[in-house]
Amino acid sequence: MAARKDGRLAAKQNKAGIACYKNWELEKAIAAFQAAILADPDSPEFPLNLARAYARSGDFGKALQALGAYLHNETKDEIAARYEQLFSSSLDEVERILTDALPKMTLSLPQIGKALQMWLEYRIVIGRRPLHIPQPGLWAAAITYAIVKTNMLTLERAEVAAIYGVKEQSLQNKYQELVNTLDLIAADYRYFVGEDNPLDQVVVAGETEQARDLFAELERRFKNGNKRTQTRQIR
Repeated sequence: MAARKDGRLAAKQNKAGIACYKNWELEKAIAAFQAAILADPDSPEFPLNLARAYARSGDFGKALQALGAYLHNETKDEIAARYEQLFSSSLDEVERILTDALPKMTLSLPQIGKALQMWLEYRIVIGRRPLHIPQPGLWAAAITYAIVKTNMLTLERAEVAAIYGVKEQSLQNKYQELVNTLDLIAADYRYFVGEDNPLDQVVVAGETEQARDLFAELERRFKNGNKRTQTRQIR
């Protein structure tokens, strides 16, 4: 006998999961979304939120598993088709541009891999928001610049814009969308490549004024005049 759905409990668990997701309490978010699915297994929203939490935590295998469950319930064909593309073995246009352009630049192979990972994470965590890509080169430029900034490389925004043949302000706008959606920070552990991550010094310093000063300096260098919707704490 099938379990009885409990829409009220599902909504409560989903709300709790979203709060934890925004606060980077990802284990709690995952548990809450799983509880929401158990309470209402027919909703597309809950497995999609679970996929978003797994993606943010870096577990893309489980994120894709959750997306598989989500696709069974999604009723909007346009959104479903966008997520179905993630299961394709072929590269999309943004990935093709990245894999062609980045080896010609100063980025290392691990950094190129991180760029592809960032594009995958973004496409998952935007949820059911529309994603139109009339200029794939602009998204590739934004991804490149985000990797440059998180790794504190010396390549300037104007240089990235010139390489991809896009307007600098348009690049800035797309880059800011990535920063806000992915909640990127300086030397972000998800995307920083190298053994000596400056954030390690912040973690070692703990809850001290020194730690706050170190993080503030990293953020100053990272933001470089850009606006952020929130500042993530390092745990």
